[in-house]
Amino acid sequence: MQGWSGRVDLPEGPLTRRWHQWVRPLEAGAAPGVAVLGFASDEGVRRNHGRVGAAEGPTSLRKALSGLPTLDDTPLYDAGTVDVVDGDLEGAQVRYAERLAALLDAGHFPVGLGGGHEIAFATYQGLAKHLGKHRPRVAVVNIDAHFDLRQQERGSSGTPFLQILEHAQGIGLAVQYCVLGISAASNTRLLFQTADEHYVHYVRDDELGVLDLPQRIAALQAVLADVDVIYQTIDIDSLPHAMAPGVSAPAARGVSLDVVEPILDAVAATGKVRVLDIAELSPPHDHDGVTARVAARLIHRVTHAVAGAKRGG
Repeated sequence: MQGWSGRVDLPEGPLTRRWHQWVRPLEAGAAPGVAVLGFASDEGVRRNHGRVGAAEGPTSLRKALSGLPTLDDTPLYDAGTVDVVDGDLEGAQVRYAERLAALLDAGHFPVGLGGGHEIAFATYQGLAKHLGKHRPRVAVVNIDAHFDLRQQERGSSGTPFLQILEHAQGIGLAVQYCVLGISAASNTRLLFQTADEHYVHYVRDDELGVLDLPQRIAALQAVLADVDVIYQTIDIDSLPHAMAPGVSAPAARGVSLDVVEPILDAVAATGKVRVLDIAELSPPHDHDGVTARVAARLIHRVTHAVAGAKRGG
């Protein structure tokens, strides 16, 4: 299958199995499992005046995921990639949402491979379509240096969470936006004001040291106790530049993995995470593929944790 290859350890079997040996093309009627779905887009980054390259993210992520070991027997599928054609971001978001809703309807755990963070509005639309007339309480948990609550004429990588909040309000869907890793140096006063107006639960990057973790995780858990469904999204530019150089907007500070990973573990442990995506990997700027490997590690960790939460441990 295109994009999936890697080493094979002997003796071949479940204990030596890697993702490239386990992943299969998604077919109708397949048993529920993890399904990766690419969103090859940097149109949103371009509209947001960032450095382009994120459209190559899904290919790079598949390559980085290929060699990772499978930690359980959860089925693994490749559901393909949605491309942005001729700058039609909105049309691609609708197509992606339709595919993602179908994955959720079939009982799969979708993992979106971005692409710019404009993937978030597409993911939300797919989740909302899946939920239909049901109106559970939804939390969007974002690991990010940016609020992405910009008000612009056209959607971009800087607008998805405002689009989500406004759309949800319009259909009567209760959405709580939580974002951890916010950089005071990367968000205007208007963005902080917008966050406050929408009751966003946010934590700055300088409030997310290792010693702060117990308090920050407890506060997040208190918020998530009041929701039914969680959409987890990760902007890889939330990590320090030395750890994630290949991104659309490199971080001046960032939040380290020894903080990010326990937060992701705590969110997954709720058993409420229904969808995951990762955004802003920009392979043309990724020296030695280190950013792709970090992103793949986070996907690997979250999918295993979600599977464990479903099993009850």
